[in-house]
Amino acid sequence: MKTCIEDDAPVYLTPVNDPKRKTKFTWEMIYINNGWIGVNTSMPNMLAFEAVRDGAIKNLKGYTSVIREVKFEDSRFDLFAENDNEKCFIEVKNVTMKDGDYAAFPDAVTTRGRKHLNTLIEVKKQGIRAVMLYIIQRMDIEIFTPAKDIDPEYAETLMKAYKAGVEIIPVQAEVTPEKIELIRELPFEL
Repeated sequence: MKTCIEDDAPVYLTPVNDPKRKTKFTWEMIYINNGWIGVNTSMPNMLAFEAVRDGAIKNLKGYTSVIREVKFEDSRFDLFAENDNEKCFIEVKNVTMKDGDYAAFPDAVTTRGRKHLNTLIEVKKQGIRAVMLYIIQRMDIEIFTPAKDIDPEYAETLMKAYKAGVEIIPVQAEVTPEKIELIRELPFEL
């Protein structure tokens, strides 16, 4: 949440009626730089599922079946999509960090994220389509990049995965209290 905290910035919360929860609200978004930034980390998985199912992401169209939380070897991927011609494992990450015009991931060291990348490399080796899908919940950026200064090992593993044929698809989402909508695929720089 490095670039999602600002004193006195408006936030959007949703009430939670769960006695097991420590808090009575979920922090959904914050208003910074003249725009809302989505911080709820569960939202990207739902957005990705609906978008792949509905063919709303240009490079992930044409699947007749989309399933959540599918295991492959010792990993569990967020989505598995297939049609008559191909199968595809998709890992989804929430991106909120901004560095100039760049959306950057991760905002903290992530050994789990590296594990997913290495397993996606194995998926690709077995002839199955493998995709790393970054959902960027802010509109004040233009390009995606790994946060090399925060987690150089993740950045190195992402480059290795890309060279092995794992696809990188960053998608920008426009966030408002009324809706969250995937707007466009973004370029990336490794």
